[in-house]
Amino acid sequence: MPSVKEDKDIPELPLDRYEFSDRDSRRHTEAQARMTRRCMRKLGFEDFPLYPGQRKMASSYSLIAVAMTSYPYGQLDLDGARRWGYGWDPKRSFTDPARPKGRVMTDDEYEALYELGREPGERGGCASSGADRLTEGVRNKTRMWTYASKRSQAVDKAVIKDERVRKALDTWSACLESKGIKHYKTPQDAFRDKAWGRGNDHGGNTDRTKRERATATADVECKREHNTAGVWWAVREEKQRADVARHRDAYDAVRADQERLRANVKHVLAEK
Repeated sequence: MPSVKEDKDIPELPLDRYEFSDRDSRRHTEAQARMTRRCMRKLGFEDFPLYPGQRKMASSYSLIAVAMTSYPYGQLDLDGARRWGYGWDPKRSFTDPARPKGRVMTDDEYEALYELGREPGERGGCASSGADRLTEGVRNKTRMWTYASKRSQAVDKAVIKDERVRKALDTWSACLESKGIKHYKTPQDAFRDKAWGRGNDHGGNTDRTKRERATATADVECKREHNTAGVWWAVREEKQRADVARHRDAYDAVRADQERLRANVKHVLAEK
């Protein structure tokens, strides 16, 4: 059983190899951007940027909030808990500094990108045609993208009911109460407490009050003291390994389709 005190201590899980890595995602994004720009140039938009600016920013605070914790273990950053509670530094940027920002699309470019092309066969837009090129040879796209995450969710439902995990969470909860913190059943309950003001027009951030910071700090300290995340990880690893063995054919098919997609991405990135 690993000793997990912070994010870097979390070992890989069996289902991780059936999910795309951050590197995979970056390469896929770049390859699709290249294919999309190539399509747009064929339609006459010669100066279409590789990464066009957003016409209207969508609210993504829920995704940012999730990124601030380690699923499903919750907050593990002690220094962050002390300073920002269950939120984050309001000056922090979540944009990718390595990705250049292009100009905002025109209306005509937007239509060609997402709706109708100007030539036969372009119906669906250049964004769709770029995605189709990268999935050539993939036998089941839906399964490739979603199978591992759905199985992970199913396994986690069994994990949270496991006697070892329930005991670990009970110990963690009692530790919080011994520090003067209210009772929480799980780290997610603590993170999602409405008292932190996450909906108070902060873009998903919290109020970061003294009480919130004290709760988050105690949360992390108790996890470290009792290796809550380590116990939780060990049970997840055991049950995920059993799930892979039980559904070997499906997992192997997912892996094969991933390799086909990676090969297509590699080919596109190698093209001049």
